[in-house]
Amino acid sequence: MKLNDLVGAATIDFTLNGETISAFEGETIIQSAKRHGVDIPHLCYKEGYRPDGNCRACVVEIKGERVLAPSCCRQPAKGMDVSSVSPRAEHSQKLVLELLQSDAPGVDLKPGANELAIWSDKLGVKGSRFEARHQPAPDASHPAMWVNLDACIQCTRCVRACREEQNNDVIGYAFRGAESKIVFDFDDPMGNSTCVACGECVQACPTGALAPAKNAYAIKADKTVDSVCPYCGVGCQLTYHVKDNEIVRVDGRDGPANHERLCVKGRYGFDYVKHPHRLTKPLIRKADAPKHAEFTVDPDKWSEIFREATWEEALDLAAKGLGKVRDTMGPNALAGFGSAKGSNEEAYLFQKLVRTGFGTNNVDHCTRLCHASSVAALLEGVGSGAVSNQVSDVEFAEVIFLIGSNPTANHPVAATWIKNAARNGAKLIVADPRRNDIARHAWRTLQFKADTDVALLNAMIYTILEENLCDQEFIRTRTSNFQALKENSKGFSPETMAPICGIPAETIREVARAYATSKGSMILWGMGISQHVHGTDNARCLIALTLMTGQIGKPGSGLHPLRGQNNVQGASDAGLIPMMFPDYQRVDNPEALSRFEKFWNRKLDPKPGLTVVEIMDAACDGRIKGMYVMGENPAMSDPNAHHAREGLAALDCLVVQDIFLTETAYLADIVLPASAWPEKTGSVTNTDRMVQMGRRALDMPGDARQDLWIIQQLANRLGCGWTYTGPESGVAQVYDEMRLAMNSIGGITWERLEEQSSVTYPCRTEHDPGQSVVFTEDFPTKDGRAKFVPADIIPANERPDGEYPFVLITGRQLEHWHTGSMTRRASVLDAIEPRAVASLHPLDLDALGARPGDTITVASRRGEIALAARADDGIPRQTVFIPFAYYEAAANRLTNPALDPFGKIAELKYCAVKVKKGGTLETLASYGGGQSFATTH
Repeated sequence: MKLNDLVGAATIDFTLNGETISAFEGETIIQSAKRHGVDIPHLCYKEGYRPDGNCRACVVEIKGERVLAPSCCRQPAKGMDVSSVSPRAEHSQKLVLELLQSDAPGVDLKPGANELAIWSDKLGVKGSRFEARHQPAPDASHPAMWVNLDACIQCTRCVRACREEQNNDVIGYAFRGAESKIVFDFDDPMGNSTCVACGECVQACPTGALAPAKNAYAIKADKTVDSVCPYCGVGCQLTYHVKDNEIVRVDGRDGPANHERLCVKGRYGFDYVKHPHRLTKPLIRKADAPKHAEFTVDPDKWSEIFREATWEEALDLAAKGLGKVRDTMGPNALAGFGSAKGSNEEAYLFQKLVRTGFGTNNVDHCTRLCHASSVAALLEGVGSGAVSNQVSDVEFAEVIFLIGSNPTANHPVAATWIKNAARNGAKLIVADPRRNDIARHAWRTLQFKADTDVALLNAMIYTILEENLCDQEFIRTRTSNFQALKENSKGFSPETMAPICGIPAETIREVARAYATSKGSMILWGMGISQHVHGTDNARCLIALTLMTGQIGKPGSGLHPLRGQNNVQGASDAGLIPMMFPDYQRVDNPEALSRFEKFWNRKLDPKPGLTVVEIMDAACDGRIKGMYVMGENPAMSDPNAHHAREGLAALDCLVVQDIFLTETAYLADIVLPASAWPEKTGSVTNTDRMVQMGRRALDMPGDARQDLWIIQQLANRLGCGWTYTGPESGVAQVYDEMRLAMNSIGGITWERLEEQSSVTYPCRTEHDPGQSVVFTEDFPTKDGRAKFVPADIIPANERPDGEYPFVLITGRQLEHWHTGSMTRRASVLDAIEPRAVASLHPLDLDALGARPGDTITVASRRGEIALAARADDGIPRQTVFIPFAYYEAAANRLTNPALDPFGKIAELKYCAVKVKKGGTLETLASYGGGQSFATTH
């Protein structure tokens, strides 16, 4: 238990080293001593971990007791007399350190932070009288971490880190007596184990027996900088250790979303920033350079397509090209794609530029391909597109319903809170067409047939109604349109739906009862719910389950769509969507329109703009002629990617602002070299509604510039007349303007954010602590009530048939993120997952005559790709799963651009494909394929 969890508890007085002090009830002696400024030696103890008491370095003498007691395990009692500095206690502490020193290697593997060395120095232990044991050889088999068991003191902190914090169960403590040691799986080398490289064991190890690879601990940093992870939406806080303008290692920080935990991307995926492919000068397309959808990207041969330019020339040309389209064809011939990988301030300024400089609402970002349908259903049903409860609230839930999400791959740190809750007794229900890793922690696993979400969820709704498990008082006082839900549910009995969704009727009833009757049930979902033509209906069903049972507005309950990118929540909040101004104020609402016209002193378009896929369709049709793309890669991320590339290639003016020459940038007329996340200061908002501070740790390479500066330069060349000033291109000024536009963050000042690093919204006044749980009394709708919206079964736009008999599911994987432009240029991540793979059930592989590792070809009605086969018995028969991070086997060449009519999100999670053995792998020497990025470094 952490000290923060004990504040406010009753106190107990006892004596420590001759002075009377107070301990909180539940607090251990070592915690109480530390809180009063007394340091007791310790090695196996780590704040927040379960105390083991096995090293005995922390022993204290308690008056009247025969044996010494480990202070990490023992709680004080009223009147207890404790001494950590008595001759007997100190003698034992020193003896423990001396015994451990006998096995210590000659070289300090964790200089300056080796806890054995630190405590030995403090207690005056110099060397050892005891003979050393035989020690195993170093193990450098893993690309992220090195193992040096000669420095291991067998404190088991790594075991607890792996098994109890991250719940990965890779590290164990095996053998007996002098042969006892730390092992990985079945005593394999770490590189051959099932280790997911979260690095929790490295951060926990007190001596450097487990350490970052390449002797990173030996590099003395010039500075440390606290910031936020640039990857998924969990928003883990971290600390960069910087030497000579390079990040040499990353540690997890005790932020509210992660409490020091990180995943492999957050801890080891940082050297992309220094990759040789970084853009360092503005580029202008050569007049004779080819520009078509089939163009092969090779970042090493950029000079065949582009020439270097000055910033003045590039910005002038970009503004001239975009301005010409606006002035000759009208504002709606322009569009902008902003970024969920940048800061809130960048997102806000980008959408403001499109609306006031271009004169259109054609502005969108990756939320359209992620949770647009979830947000549409949430706004319609409960009046807010944000989560009701934070991920860590699963600690208070009795039932956790996880559907359409693979958090161990996509939100690894969030997954640890779910696994911790399941270990502590919560009933975890995992519903997904694929059986993924987190299912081994589940109470019930519902591996339903792909595309049958509504059938399964409506069957649960039917059960709750039929068995009178509704919260009638909640329904009566806080909801509307319940009768419509009751009428709609009549045809959805579990017995009728079981053959459709593939889950036995009694199992459906069992999980429905558990969800409805628990003291707290929480629903978390991912893109498996949202990326369908019926994605909004899927989310409507989840909302209905929550409302009919009253499982919202209290701890351990509610609705949480897990956000995919580090700032997809913040970018949406800031108005980077075509139908909403900042804070989800509709552009076609006369009051909101009038407010922003006055606020920005510009006439604004009162009509909602086009969404991502609609913009690409319009580009192909010639209705969109100019685009400004910042930090997005639609040539890889959009469905039917060939179609998207055709649209981009057809533009009269395409301006791309990025850190690498992405597939999209290769089709640009002007490329503007931007700042990577560790090179900028700004705020981001995570999936938990936490507004957090990211701080600049590095200088930018060459002539690259801050994104905020670039946006302003283009805006002013297009006549906006902005005057933001100050460090980092006026980021604090931009944030202050955002606060005036967004009531939800009105109480979070820039100064407060700098001091606290993280504040949860809604936070309307400067004294408001922020609300982690919302909808406690009413909903942010006109009448304060939430609305039931019934859903019927709508099949996928494209079903398997005789020619295309397989179903394709796409998604992310643990090591690679989004379109791979960053992670595939991170040496450790690329070394772990170097090539594109398609996962199939082993029996399907057998039927194809293929073995794992063989090349197979997957084809849809839109294209085909060749990639390596991987056997996975968690994949249902006649289904193939492909990550979309690999350019040489781009999964989105195959996917279907059919749209959900409400969220306008594409059906990326379902289309018909055929699979055959064989094919020609597309390889590029300088991009992926397991060759270049690992060896470049």
